[in-house]
Amino acid sequence: MREFTEEQKLIRQSVAEFAQKKIAPIALSMEEKKEIPQDVIKGMGELGLLACTADPAYGGSGLDAVTAGVIAEELAKADCTGSTCVFYLVQAAWGFLLNKYGTEEAKKEIFPNVVKGDWFLGIATTESGAGSDVVGGRTMIKKDGDDFIVNGEKMYISGVREAVTNGGGHVTIAHQTADLGSRGMTVFYLPLTADGITPTYIADLGREGISCGGFSIDNVKIPKHYIIGEENKGFYIIHEGYEYARALITVICAAAGLKSLENGMNYVKERKVFGSPLAKFQEINFRLAEHYTRLEMLKRLGYEALEVIDLEQQGKGNRFETSKIVAMSKMFASDWACNAINDVIQWQGAFGYSRECPDQAAWRAVRSFSLAEGTREVMKMIVARELLGKELTSYK
Repeated sequence: MREFTEEQKLIRQSVAEFAQKKIAPIALSMEEKKEIPQDVIKGMGELGLLACTADPAYGGSGLDAVTAGVIAEELAKADCTGSTCVFYLVQAAWGFLLNKYGTEEAKKEIFPNVVKGDWFLGIATTESGAGSDVVGGRTMIKKDGDDFIVNGEKMYISGVREAVTNGGGHVTIAHQTADLGSRGMTVFYLPLTADGITPTYIADLGREGISCGGFSIDNVKIPKHYIIGEENKGFYIIHEGYEYARALITVICAAAGLKSLENGMNYVKERKVFGSPLAKFQEINFRLAEHYTRLEMLKRLGYEALEVIDLEQQGKGNRFETSKIVAMSKMFASDWACNAINDVIQWQGAFGYSRECPDQAAWRAVRSFSLAEGTREVMKMIVARELLGKELTSYK
């Protein structure tokens, strides 16, 4: 059993109190209204949860990955829709990347607005014809004197409406030297309030408190200081952001599944069928035991992945070992959580299928995580690559 530090325990307590008081009672209504209330976002900012991985010099909390996981876990317990979890995790993961590789000028401009909840910070790499295959994207970035010009499109992106309406933008990637493939891609910050950005919006199956959409990019000019890391080296650094997000997703899936099991246990202990509590039926006993065991294992592996990320930042890790452990943690995270929640819905009968049941919202939210930040199939490819060697992979 992991032993958390006293600081992490205090952070857990404060986040849990906030989330249970401010988020849990209104979680289902966030889906109806298609937004996270501003007082919740501002409250998260006041607690230091937004872009919490940014250095204090830029207004952030300077938290490590494990502590970021503690916050994600408590949000997942409170928000059955997963909306605040997504809002939080993209800012933690991609704030980490911006903090590590971004310019001083960009960090001083962006982070103070993000940490207060005034701006949104997200990730935008997916295109309509390229998802997990980042190199398959067609968005281009070209130098234009001291600036850069971007053309292309991004699709299925979280937080588009938030960034367009309130300000902010997304970490994204594009080809700068097209004939070099992965060796010619550059990562940069793209403000969605820039001239030449045209947003579109999509109705997601779940996580409806945070928007999903896309945007076309028509001759958008960005300053040089928005470039993140070295030009043409973006493919190699962007995976650090992905891995941070993937490990957080693992913890979120485990926490959401365990919360649903808690709901299910409360129900089957009270609900009587044929004169006996549902909890006495062996079918339910065995499924409960199996789901609980898988989800506890999953949570532990998620925290191990976050710890490996922290060790790498301290110069004690290995880039490829980190990739493998993170991929192992996320591979079945959504599946295992979905299976558990699906059984809880079944136990609750007609109520479980109603929109009043929080578990149906949790199922829809968790289902997205087998796709977001890298599919389960990509996780398998990563693990196999590290076991067999890159010369035997099915991709380049």
